[in-house]
Amino acid sequence: MSPVLAGILQLLALVVALGLSYRPLGDHMAKVYSSEKHLKPEKWIYKAIGANPNVEMRWPAYLRGVLAFSAVSVLFLYLLQRLQGSLPGSLGFVSIDPDQAFNTAASFVANTNWQSYYGEQAMGHVVQTGGLAVQNFVSAAVGIAVAVALVRGFARSRTGELGNFWADLVRGVVRILLPIAVIGALVLVACGAIQNFSGIHEVGQFTGGTQQWNGGAVASQEVIKELGTNGGGYFNANSAHPFENPNGLSNLFEIYLILVIPFALTRTFGRMVGSIKQGYAILATMATIWLVFTGLMLWTEFAGKGPAFEIAGGAMEGKETRFGISGSAIFSVATTLTSTGAVNSFHSSNTGFGGGINLLGMQLGEIAPGGVGSGLYGMLIMAIIAVFIAGLMVGRTPEYLGKKIGTREIKFAALYILVTPALVLCFTAVAMALPTPANSMTNSGAHGFSEILYAYTSGANNNGSAFAGLNADTQWFNTTIGIAMLVGRFLPMVFVLALAGSLAEQAPVPETAGTLRTEKPLFTGLLVGTILIITGLTYFPALALGPLAEGLAA
Repeated sequence: MSPVLAGILQLLALVVALGLSYRPLGDHMAKVYSSEKHLKPEKWIYKAIGANPNVEMRWPAYLRGVLAFSAVSVLFLYLLQRLQGSLPGSLGFVSIDPDQAFNTAASFVANTNWQSYYGEQAMGHVVQTGGLAVQNFVSAAVGIAVAVALVRGFARSRTGELGNFWADLVRGVVRILLPIAVIGALVLVACGAIQNFSGIHEVGQFTGGTQQWNGGAVASQEVIKELGTNGGGYFNANSAHPFENPNGLSNLFEIYLILVIPFALTRTFGRMVGSIKQGYAILATMATIWLVFTGLMLWTEFAGKGPAFEIAGGAMEGKETRFGISGSAIFSVATTLTSTGAVNSFHSSNTGFGGGINLLGMQLGEIAPGGVGSGLYGMLIMAIIAVFIAGLMVGRTPEYLGKKIGTREIKFAALYILVTPALVLCFTAVAMALPTPANSMTNSGAHGFSEILYAYTSGANNNGSAFAGLNADTQWFNTTIGIAMLVGRFLPMVFVLALAGSLAEQAPVPETAGTLRTEKPLFTGLLVGTILIITGLTYFPALALGPLAEGLAA
């Protein structure tokens, strides 16, 4: 079987699996966030944290819950790392330095999972399972909660109440993430991923001696890192490591885990706003961009020019032979179009255009299908921008899902889309202007610039993947990328929740003959065009200096 055909078959299998999961999972999540009943384990949690899940919150209270919970999480994870040297089960590893502990705490709480350390050489079992794995669950649940709050803003009228953050958080973990993660971990163990609490031991006989590896609860952390679109690996090689991702079957399963909740949330959205067709329109937009990006990545990685490419059958540098070009290309697009950041190949070794595709996927806002929760609310913000543009074209007050998009709403949407580009471009410019950050680059010219641009794009967009050619374990990068991750995660949430509150307060607008039909293919095309135009105008100069210049020079 040719590698190209293998890639097509993998893509088809993935589409079928996602299609079979779409309706049941989407409907289940809609029931979870619409239910008035609480399970017994959930009641125990509410009692332990002192929360009343039946109290409805307006957007300021909901936001305070998000920020307070996240702030405590950052502090807890920071202290856990700083105290690691004194904790049992830490495999003899010392405590983490302050700047790296801050960076890692910010990273995992912000659902970014950027790692400037070697996992198997720095973090023991306590930090990995009690700190990082826990944040993989709760940070994902926070993202879903904010998305659900925005959906309620569209669904509700004449009230500013958006639900209860603590109930949404707990339900997301207990009823959605945990059950799927348990089943998924068993699948990964069956595929060959390890799951233990063994210490450091020698593995195999290599030339000149043996190699040391430590064990760990890898399968259980691997499944939630993908399912929750987190991305942080137990080992430095991430999903290229055979203990995390043993073979082609586990690779395809992990891609499925990355995409299944973000895509299914469009069904949840349709259910909660009372129009399945509206959910299909958002799904069609996401799927169109994902399929186009995947096709382009496969093409550019197979079509590389030069003797080495011809001998290998494509751009095999930096890729695992057990996955090949197809499995690596599909995986990389899935992770950079979501906020996952997991890697099974090194993006720095992609062709120039391939690296540009990964960069552009993140710069779109990771909305196709995007992160767990963040992809949906990011796409809905873009939908608001699209209906606003359509309203300008016809001279009519824009409406979306029966709500007027007035001055207040468009301001919140505009502020949302400005935050991340400002962080990425400003931090990149400063890093390139100062002498010390540039010393961390292992490459010069366009590729070196792409390393810096990729790092801040990944951090500010809460992706977490790296170009693998940048030494980011410095005080400068640990601090600035940490700031970019926190601001890039939580400041947009402020505007999302404020927008949700504004929408929920409105009275519904009756549909007329002049109302834009946002469930039709025409709107899907308008939405895709809006996303590409906004991203292109924002990032094209930076992309021209990096991956485009490198690709054209090849």
